[in-house]
Amino acid sequence: MLHCASTAVVVRPLAFEAGVLPDQKLLADMGKFNEELVKAGIMLAGEGLQPSSKGARVRFSGDKRTVIDGPFAETKELVAGFWIWKVKSKQEAIDWVKRCPNPFPGIDSEIEIRQVFEAEDFGDEFTPELRKAEERMRHQIAAKK
Repeated sequence: MLHCASTAVVVRPLAFEAGVLPDQKLLADMGKFNEELVKAGIMLAGEGLQPSSKGARVRFSGDKRTVIDGPFAETKELVAGFWIWKVKSKQEAIDWVKRCPNPFPGIDSEIEIRQVFEAEDFGDEFTPELRKAEERMRHQIAAKK
């Protein structure tokens, strides 16, 4: 059976970068949806993100690093939040997203679905030594929870 970890990314329309918070109904609807995901055993993580005005970007150019403080007005859409799900297929992720409440009621919005890389996706470049190091880090992370 195929298992894939998928990330569903809630894309925030730029109009909502002003920090407009969801109302009580949307919070309740999203909470109910998240409960369904947990009960189905597919939700591994999920969080909403603060507006870009509270963030920063680090731009890489060769060895040079440049910090750019938010907001990022030149961007038309920004990530508003994410889920990480363990699903059997992309279609299963699509089916779940279709059940999600509209994250931005009153306007058109999108949720993007992307598959998370698995070790096998990297082929021979991901050597046994690198795999062991990755596994050690995952165990260390799990032990801190």
